[in-house]
Amino acid sequence: MSLTDTPALSRPAASLLDLIGKTPMVEVTKLDTGKCRLLLKLENQNPGGSIKDRIALTMIEVAENEGWLKPGGTIVEATAGNTGLALTLVGKQKGYKVLLVIPDKMSKEKIQHLRAMGADVRLTRSDVPHGHPEYYTDMAERLAQQIPGAYYVNQFANDANSEAHFKSTAPEIWEQTGGNIDAFVAGIGSGGTITGIARYLKAQGSKAEIILADPVGSALAGIVNEGKPGPDGSYTVEGIGQNFVPDTADINLIDKAYSIPDAESIATARDLLLKEGVLAGSSSGCLIAAALRWCREQTEPKTVVTFVCDTGAKYLSKVYNDTWLADQGLAQREITGNLSDLISRKYEMGDVVVVGPEDTIDTAFKRMRGSDVSQLPVIQDGRLIGIVDESDIVHLMNTDEITRKDRFAKAVSSAMTRDLDTVQVSETLDALIPLFDRDRVAIVLDGEKFVGLITRADLINHLSLNR
Repeated sequence: MSLTDTPALSRPAASLLDLIGKTPMVEVTKLDTGKCRLLLKLENQNPGGSIKDRIALTMIEVAENEGWLKPGGTIVEATAGNTGLALTLVGKQKGYKVLLVIPDKMSKEKIQHLRAMGADVRLTRSDVPHGHPEYYTDMAERLAQQIPGAYYVNQFANDANSEAHFKSTAPEIWEQTGGNIDAFVAGIGSGGTITGIARYLKAQGSKAEIILADPVGSALAGIVNEGKPGPDGSYTVEGIGQNFVPDTADINLIDKAYSIPDAESIATARDLLLKEGVLAGSSSGCLIAAALRWCREQTEPKTVVTFVCDTGAKYLSKVYNDTWLADQGLAQREITGNLSDLISRKYEMGDVVVVGPEDTIDTAFKRMRGSDVSQLPVIQDGRLIGIVDESDIVHLMNTDEITRKDRFAKAVSSAMTRDLDTVQVSETLDALIPLFDRDRVAIVLDGEKFVGLITRADLINHLSLNR
């Protein structure tokens, strides 16, 4: 990059809200894009970390101008997280209360972020369809009717949603590409992004193909490609995909749709970080996976634009967590047909949190809390010699006539269980039941070599994934 290509720095902004939009664009150079040029508009650079900052600002300003939202009012919305973060950012800056209804599959980072910003977060079921009283949009609408001075944003049927992208996002894309764009790829969460940008491109006379990226399990790709909903199912990708067409979405503007499996979306997001250095979320992985499919189908050079919708920092506990992926059946693992298939944290891979016999009880407890486990294998010279769990620590706390400080300073060897219930890795699932009946965790060995632990939750998860 020459000095003349370097973007000029702007003067200090009067408000964080003034920094929404005008996001940069970067070219993908290390992923296989076939003959095409793939450009990513970095919406993760918005103040709230996502593309939803744009619509939050516009929807709130329109509500204020039309008298729907008045001083002291409450903003109510159903959201997969990012719209909620954006509405909270904008709403709090403007002095409003914010109440958000969020499906329970959302990442804990998003929920913690929202609560830290002062939002009233209500979690609801993610396994019920549109029209069910506990579906997140139905619940949000009901709450808004019950709260005096509340304004239900309803991004799924709010014209200001697509208008925000028509007036800001799309003109930026047009300027950054010089109008040279052959395909635009987006998903449908509320529908505003793909609708607003597609309308703008067509208004400019662009012949760009409008491509929908849709998670497998969402109904939308089937509606676009075949005129009927695709097979209904669940998916882990957050923020895009629906089992209904939002009022904001104009399906007729879309030329083609790709159904992207969760594993491909997540692998693409992780590949993007590994090769391009861009930390993106799961929906971005879905969009980029679809864009790459389209690119690789082309026989001549073309320019494609899609988004990094939000930052992957919101998904560190999920998309970038190998253990979580294994628990969801999304990790690339060798299937052995024995008990090792139930073990998501294997000792030989360094995934098992362990403790030594000379470590203190305080150390053991902190490792349990830090890793969200209730028991730790005790390892000495590479061999399993015992196990310590929460009940062992509680027993020690209740029996010694010494100070609490001294109790926590005791060695793990003074509390651990040496009488171990083990099973061989070659045994069947039936071997686990007697251990669980005795309220034990299954310690799995391969001969004398420690393989890992299996809990009740591991067994249930295995049975759920392999129905």
